[in-house]
Amino acid sequence: MNSDEGTVYMIRGRTADEGGDEWVSPEPADDVITDAVVDATDRTVDEIDAIETYVDADELRAVLGDGDRETITFDVAGHDVTVTANGEVTVA
Repeated sequence: MNSDEGTVYMIRGRTADEGGDEWVSPEPADDVITDAVVDATDRTVDEIDAIETYVDADELRAVLGDGDRETITFDVAGHDVTVTANGEVTVA
């Protein structure tokens, strides 16, 4: 999902148990991905650069916005981050 300014947005993955049927406001992909890295590692938000430092915005947009790709994987602070077209973010 994109805005007119080129910002890529995504909806955090939620299961039906977490109210998955409720409407959820899209958030900037940068925030969602950064939070996932912080949650999965010992890094803090201040230790992570803007996501555009790690992945090209057009490549991320091809997964989250345009639907040209199903997944993208990139390195953030020594961890593989995978983002899927349905908004799932995994950090390994």
